[in-house]
Amino acid sequence: MEVAQEWKELSSGKVTLRIYAGGVAGDEKDMLRKIRIGQLHATALTSGTLIDIIPDIEAVSLPMLVRSDGELDYILETLSPEFEARLAKKGFKVLTWSTAGWVHFFTKEPVITPDDMKKRKLFFWGSDTTYVELMKTWGFNPVPLAITDLLPSLQTGLVDSFPAPPAAALSFQWFALAPHMTDLRWQPLPGATVISMKQWNRISRDLRPLLENAARKVGTRLQKQIRALEQEAIVAMKKHGLAVHPVPPAVEEEWARLVREKGYPVFVGPRFSKEMFDTVRKVLNAYRENAKRP
Repeated sequence: MEVAQEWKELSSGKVTLRIYAGGVAGDEKDMLRKIRIGQLHATALTSGTLIDIIPDIEAVSLPMLVRSDGELDYILETLSPEFEARLAKKGFKVLTWSTAGWVHFFTKEPVITPDDMKKRKLFFWGSDTTYVELMKTWGFNPVPLAITDLLPSLQTGLVDSFPAPPAAALSFQWFALAPHMTDLRWQPLPGATVISMKQWNRISRDLRPLLENAARKVGTRLQKQIRALEQEAIVAMKKHGLAVHPVPPAVEEEWARLVREKGYPVFVGPRFSKEMFDTVRKVLNAYRENAKRP
């Protein structure tokens, strides 16, 4: 809404945005499809949908690789020009980068180790069959479903666990039926607000830099708000019965080893290029080395 108002003012009413909030335009994949056929012009997409446009962006959200907000920000700052160029070739203009938070596991009973998760019935997105099969090789029990089926499935016991950012767990009240959160940042959910390049190019050339700059400033503010909201969501859920379970460093390494040993062969190559994976790790290692310096 803030971007819509600024764009209207900057363009003297020549550029207006009509917002379809609350999911009335469908889920992310629906909105991407509608942009491609011209029914919508812009939307916000997380990496889970951006991979349908450029698969290599999944390297940034690989489980147990990026471990902090600082690392994620540095990777996106470094690699966003590359991603934006690729998206442009596919017909999408990036207005701003953002994140939807960090995915945590919410469970009916406490889960700290990978072995604990093997006892749970874990919701997972049914459309991602490769990930579902990978979880089975880990000894997990994934139940592939549509996200709209999560709440009723928790209610009936079809599933008793799910991965999600804390803000989503609170917003949809899923946590009430899975009141234990594993304090492990499983993976980040980076995203971008994109507009159809066809529509972007219809805007006068002199206005585009002004509108893009306004969108980026709003995106930066929104990013800070989202990160604050994540912590506020955890506090709010704890007041309503959520138990947060710390994960010792040695156990965190167990989770990371699980991904390295069985996950990398499934992700790296088949789902995104080894070149991008190596690039992400190089950028990540550079950030970590710099962080060690006094």
